[in-house]
Amino acid sequence: MQGKVLIVTGALGALGKVVADIAVSRGARIAAIDFAVSQMPATTERIEIGGVDLSDAAQAKTAVEAAAKHFGRLDALVNIAGGFAYETVGDGDIKTWQRMHALNLLTALNTSRAALPHLAASNAGRIVNIGAMGALQAGAGMGPYAASKAGVHRLTEALASEWKGKVTVNAVLPSTIDTKANRADMPKADFTKWVTPQELAEVILFLVSDAASGVTGALIPVSGRV
Repeated sequence: MQGKVLIVTGALGALGKVVADIAVSRGARIAAIDFAVSQMPATTERIEIGGVDLSDAAQAKTAVEAAAKHFGRLDALVNIAGGFAYETVGDGDIKTWQRMHALNLLTALNTSRAALPHLAASNAGRIVNIGAMGALQAGAGMGPYAASKAGVHRLTEALASEWKGKVTVNAVLPSTIDTKANRADMPKADFTKWVTPQELAEVILFLVSDAASGVTGALIPVSGRV
């Protein structure tokens, strides 16, 4: 991570915060982009770009350009921004499908499109997306979420093919992530089986690293002990 410049979207969330903090602790510089607004002051290692709706292509481009201008370059993009909804197909609302599409797929698409020219100029441009194990085979109530994450999987593969030799593009596929929100939503679950944010962050940052230069187009399950 030493000296690398990363954009982390959804950086104020449970996973995004861990990824950003670990990267900074290992010498990276971070542009933390989020829909929420942070009160954290800018440092030489980290800037906060808040209030950004990444499902809007213009806002995504403005945020990415601000990050590139501040640090002078970009080496990696970690697309963590997203959301979850549990809703059956028959009883659900079309707006849920549209919201999942916007939060999970369009955020990754718009930010990637804006960042790719900068990443291609790096000696080791990287994109890491967040897919989902649950998108490999959707269960009841998982339709809107799984469809949007399946779109992230296909986006990952398409970008990896289109930018081969210039930017590596991979995705991690977690099972349930052990967060406070997920524990509250599923209080009877066995939390010890879930993948922790720290475990997932280590795989993400490996894919950002120079050691992963030969890996692209991969959808890597990180399922913990599920």
